[in-house]
Amino acid sequence: MALASSEHWRDEKINGVVYDMSPSPGYRHGIINGNIYTGIKQGLKNSVCLVTMENLDFKYHPDLNDDYVCPDVMVLCDRKHLKGGAYSGVPKFIAETLSPSTAKRDMTEKKAIYEQAGVEEYWIVFPQGSLEIYYLQDGVYVMEQLLLLQDDPEEEEYNAEQEICLRAFPDIKMTLGEIFEGLD
Repeated sequence: MALASSEHWRDEKINGVVYDMSPSPGYRHGIINGNIYTGIKQGLKNSVCLVTMENLDFKYHPDLNDDYVCPDVMVLCDRKHLKGGAYSGVPKFIAETLSPSTAKRDMTEKKAIYEQAGVEEYWIVFPQGSLEIYYLQDGVYVMEQLLLLQDDPEEEEYNAEQEICLRAFPDIKMTLGEIFEGLD
């Protein structure tokens, strides 16, 4: 039996402030996260690392307070920091797909949280077909790539076949077209 929407409640606690993350974002959000999750999961087969999607809290200051965020997609390799529905280690990778209610927080507060926590790679995904990729360099995020999907093969800027690799996992590759597949 499916849960009624009122029973599906998610939140985040940032600097002591609880943010309600319901209602759920639009279907495009879930499709994109599923595409990224699937590409990473296949690449992590037989690995100690684990990819999660929208279901694991990241306690970014476990010794200081009980703040947490719930990343859309997260890769973690140090399983000793997993406890119940939370992870208190340092993820290798996080992706956030923007929705109207969370976009500002994903691009500012959460980006700063991930940067300070030492997350090596952070993707900000715009459901309209663009992707910002940040790498941690000397403790600061630097935008490595800004990609705007052009999936019409007749166009000069066609790039749907462009491969994107995860920095910590160069064997994990997905195309820009695969990330945004199924949105029509």
